[in-house]
Amino acid sequence: MSLSVFDIFKIGIGPSSSHTMGPMNAARSFALLLAARDLLDRTTQVSAQLFGSLALTGRGHCTDRAILLGLEGMSPDTIDSTAIEPTLRRIRDEGRIRLLGRHEIAFDEPLNLLFHTDQVLPGHSNGMRFTAHDAALQVLAREEYYSIGGGFVVQAGAEAKIACAAASRPKACCPACWGCAGAHRNSIASS
Repeated sequence: MSLSVFDIFKIGIGPSSSHTMGPMNAARSFALLLAARDLLDRTTQVSAQLFGSLALTGRGHCTDRAILLGLEGMSPDTIDSTAIEPTLRRIRDEGRIRLLGRHEIAFDEPLNLLFHTDQVLPGHSNGMRFTAHDAALQVLAREEYYSIGGGFVVQAGAEAKIACAAASRPKACCPACWGCAGAHRNSIASS
């Protein structure tokens, strides 16, 4: 796999490419995996679990927001910054999420997005586990991903396959931590 300087150093949504762009890409990849396996329409529940560094600093770095937007099918390189707040408000107010923007299911954020601050997955300190269930609560799919920096994610078991944050160059837009906490306003993630 070849990388250019534009793949490594990018301007994108922030404040942290490892804690925002990577998790958004991982969540979107999981939703795309469900669609590719013809499981999307059977999915009635999705959960995301964050481990290690993502769990410890994820709220401050907007990882929760990135996960929700990624499950909705949004990508850091194409996201419409004006859609971020209305989408998050809709998910949180209605308790529902639209996987890939088309398959709506119930989503109870405190139960379906968990921060395991005392656990680390074996592959990397920025670990995530996504699980999809059907109506009988049978597991349809479960995958682990690692955010390894720069918006790159690695799926557990497929370490040789690194998914880049963008197939094309990301837009130079940064909604500056998407309004969370305000601590990172006007920052731009570049790593």
